[in-house]
Amino acid sequence: MKLASVDLNLLVALEALLREGSVTKAGLSMGLSTPAMSHALARLRTQLDDPLLVRAGRGMVLTPRAVALRPRLQALLTEVGGVLSPARTFEPALLERTFRIHATDHVLTVLGTALDARVRREAPGVTLQFMPNSPDDAGMLREGSVDLTVGVYVELPPELRTRKLFTDRFVCVVRKDHPTVGRTLTLEQFLALEHLQVAPRGKPGGYVDTMLAVRNQRRRVARTVPYFLAGLRLVEESDYVLTISERVAKAVAPWLKLKLLPPPLPLEPYTLTLLWHPREDSDPAHRWLRGAFVQAARAAAP
Repeated sequence: MKLASVDLNLLVALEALLREGSVTKAGLSMGLSTPAMSHALARLRTQLDDPLLVRAGRGMVLTPRAVALRPRLQALLTEVGGVLSPARTFEPALLERTFRIHATDHVLTVLGTALDARVRREAPGVTLQFMPNSPDDAGMLREGSVDLTVGVYVELPPELRTRKLFTDRFVCVVRKDHPTVGRTLTLEQFLALEHLQVAPRGKPGGYVDTMLAVRNQRRRVARTVPYFLAGLRLVEESDYVLTISERVAKAVAPWLKLKLLPPPLPLEPYTLTLLWHPREDSDPAHRWLRGAFVQAARAAAP
């Protein structure tokens, strides 16, 4: 299809229809009458060979094709808007914007103070809304409901952008006066203890269990919690053992009565990664925030 033969105004109409899920509401958002928007929908149905919106009771719902088109269309219109907008010098001090970020309390404990200081100093009008990681961080980035995510990711869609922030490694943590654990922790002791596990995305199991399974061994996970600090606080008041980030454990060790020990099995270090959608690549405000994360990581987690 030749681009010259396509009415690009239909893209704007399509975005409004997919966003509103209603011909009338889409027309109002564009300043068009309902008949005019109905005509645009008819043209789009012919162009795409898909009904896009179908009746469901008193309302209308998107077809699977329409659902699939929505994130691509949003990214395309954002890019077109950037192309047609005049270039302006970006000044963080003048920025007033809210960023939604998925991250664990692990990340906030390690980077939170350094990141907050940089943002307050450079862009006092910026609001940061932190939320727990989701099992579908990638999907939420695609649909634009979140601006950035930070976490440990193994498999990701190839189009997403990544930037390494810092590495961490595992330690085992018990309370200082634990009745059976002294200065060292053997594998036999490790397996005999009841374990507490931090599962930020709500899925029990993980790397430690995989490494034990390779040795035909398993541990008993008696408690699973979603937050690192909650796990460390619970360990302080129990006989559980917790295998956790060394950076977080060291950060809270001065004010919790904890003992940090090397794990009794080989566990590789892991990387915390900054993740975003490519439609944000050229956005100067988003680029500035990514830089703030990188600089905070260099300062707080060298």
